Amino acid sequence: MKPNAEERVYVPYRSPFDPCPPLPYRSYVVPVNQYIVFQPAGLPQFSPAEALKHGTLWPSLYSPYESRKLKGE
Repeated sequence: MKPNAEERVYVPYRSPFDPCPPLPYRSYVVPVNQYIVFQPAGLPQFSPAEALKHGTLWPSLYSPYESRKLKGE
């Protein structure tokens, strides 16, 4: 499985008085559209059939969804 470039990982604060078992890390995904603030001219495009499958017309805005159940979280 290739790593997701949009995924960020951090270690949450662990209080010495927390009764719950500590989480080793948490992760979140930063959407790709946060990096492209406007549509530049000449962006490559998917074919119409691929665009419907991926949910976007532009490959640079495509971010695959990976279920946390499959990751084991």
